[in-house]
Amino acid sequence: MAGNDLYVGHDIQTVKRKRVYGGNESSSMKYPDWLEVQKSGDKIVGYDLSPRTNGIGVDSTYFVGTKLPDVPAAPDLASLKYGKPIVLFNGKDLSGWKLVNENGKNPFHVVDGVLVKDPVQIQGKPYVNYSDIITDQVFKDFNLKIDVNVPHSSNSGIYLRGIYEVQVEQGHADSEGKELDSHNMGGIYSRISPTVNAESLAGTWQTLNITLCDRHVTVILNGTRIIDNQPLYGPTGGAISWDVFAPGPIMLQGGEEGKVEFQNIVLTPIVK
Repeated sequence: MAGNDLYVGHDIQTVKRKRVYGGNESSSMKYPDWLEVQKSGDKIVGYDLSPRTNGIGVDSTYFVGTKLPDVPAAPDLASLKYGKPIVLFNGKDLSGWKLVNENGKNPFHVVDGVLVKDPVQIQGKPYVNYSDIITDQVFKDFNLKIDVNVPHSSNSGIYLRGIYEVQVEQGHADSEGKELDSHNMGGIYSRISPTVNAESLAGTWQTLNITLCDRHVTVILNGTRIIDNQPLYGPTGGAISWDVFAPGPIMLQGGEEGKVEFQNIVLTPIVK
């Protein structure tokens, strides 16, 4: 480091995976990477220099970073005012939803009034890339109620504004004594762990009641408050945007393994 300049040289190991039925085939390689970062006022600017994996030439990536404003104080949930509820799933078709990846296959379909995610892979056939789905509408702060049914060994995710993932993981026959983890049902993926286990049996309907307001989140699972008005410091993995201030859609993960069912998806905007 020299003054406001930071220079970092390090080795990167990459693992190339070819997705096949029943698992992955992988290979790995190492290559050097060079990072130059300069502080300029309240921003950082820099370059990332990395040799191409084919051994011919160097890729240079320019970036600019700005520190996010501090998360505001937690809102008073009791004083929030709500608008008219919006039914996001009509129980008949996917009206109001669209694919995130237009080149991906849609794993969602409607069966007997239930929205079913079922990304099937067929042994001996090429791996199918399935897309997530998002609402046509975008939202800022809101309450979202949604029922989910997750069989054993299945999972999905509900993205608030397309950037914060609420984990939809398999239920467990006995959650008593289970270690609390952000990857459990209702956790904010890799960010916020539930304070109590409230999930039901795998393959049974469970209710998520989620409030997002002023960059804070509250999650009630099956009537039990498992995350209480906690700050969100940044987007989770898989986010479709990094703007924590802009309105965004509700996104349902489609590519994760296994069948997951959704119903009674109702969003109520917070009015300010």
